Amino acid sequence: MPLTDATIRQLKPAEKPRKVSDGKGLYVEVMPTGGKLWRLKYRIHGKEKRISLGTFPETGLKVARESRDEARALIAKGIDPSAHRKATKRTAKERAANDFEAIAREWFAMTGAVWADTHRDRVLRRLERDVFPALGPRPISEITPPEILQVLRRIEKRTVETAHRAMRSCGQIFRYGIATGRCTTDPTRDLRGALSTDKGGSHFAATTEPKRLGQILTMLDAYPGTPVVRAALQLAPLVFVRPGELRKAEWSQFDLDEATWQFTSSKTKQPHIVPLATQAVAILRELHKHTGGGRLVFPGARSSGRPMSDNALLVAMRSMEIGQDELTTHGFRAVARTILDETLGFRPDVIEHQLAHKVKDPLGRAYNRTQHLPERRRMMQEWADYLNTLRGKAGTSAR
Repeated sequence: MPLTDATIRQLKPAEKPRKVSDGKGLYVEVMPTGGKLWRLKYRIHGKEKRISLGTFPETGLKVARESRDEARALIAKGIDPSAHRKATKRTAKERAANDFEAIAREWFAMTGAVWADTHRDRVLRRLERDVFPALGPRPISEITPPEILQVLRRIEKRTVETAHRAMRSCGQIFRYGIATGRCTTDPTRDLRGALSTDKGGSHFAATTEPKRLGQILTMLDAYPGTPVVRAALQLAPLVFVRPGELRKAEWSQFDLDEATWQFTSSKTKQPHIVPLATQAVAILRELHKHTGGGRLVFPGARSSGRPMSDNALLVAMRSMEIGQDELTTHGFRAVARTILDETLGFRPDVIEHQLAHKVKDPLGRAYNRTQHLPERRRMMQEWADYLNTLRGKAGTSAR
């Protein structure tokens, strides 16, 4: 006789589990503890099996019967309801593991480990506030460029800079998804030029705010890539030469015992001397273990006979969420020029000589690469010590 909700409520427990049938294999199993479980008994491929359909009263009689009918429909097609349920759960689990937010958090846990706490919090907050609500539940392999652009447009209305930062983060997440086999393309590549540019920014961005500069320096020190790229990132702010001069540096130009680097300026075509602070010498001595057997200080990844590419350092900086609107390798020159003058109080003509700029001599004397050299040596050491101070402050604020 078919059950009713009222008769099920009135069923009393016994010393042993008891079964009360509703029909077509569906029954309630009343447990000694008083719990009431829905079960379905069925036969598939000549074997008798059982499957749970929930508990009463959380699962009512009507819902239990609907689940029974769905299971019987599968059986009629030769499909085992139990196996089908397991497969469905497995698919749902795999789908959840491949949604954008899950992969983004996996990427964040791995990549963000080398970031300063404040920067890590900023990136995660941006993703949780602006990106995850729209893209988070979506399978990463199904997300299209228009979907991403729609998200970025909403951010762009607030601030162009943040929209570009969000797009860089998304691109890094997609590339991580490609590397781990969860997707095959990075749709953000199709969005180049789709966002407006920050017309207020300069061509060579330079961050001189001490706290943020300290965070950036700490991130450069912790760059997880090759020793060659990491050393170049660490040396760039210490010597603040033009990016091409750094990339093309040769070991024959260095005298580490005398702590000097001599080369011909790419801009003025004049001989130039860079006094090396003790921190710079330490970086170069360590790098010498890796590239000292060759001609180039910073050889490319594909050929030891060619310098690293123009974009090697920029790509590394972007991977750490240091945006072009915030700092570039060339921007270290502007950073040094500003802080050496306004904060550390060095004379502008000494700074300009160290930047290898053409400086007018009031007496009409020709350019002299050794001019102000003792003062420049002192300046370069104070500059390196100042940057160390910023690193320390960044670490303190992060803790």
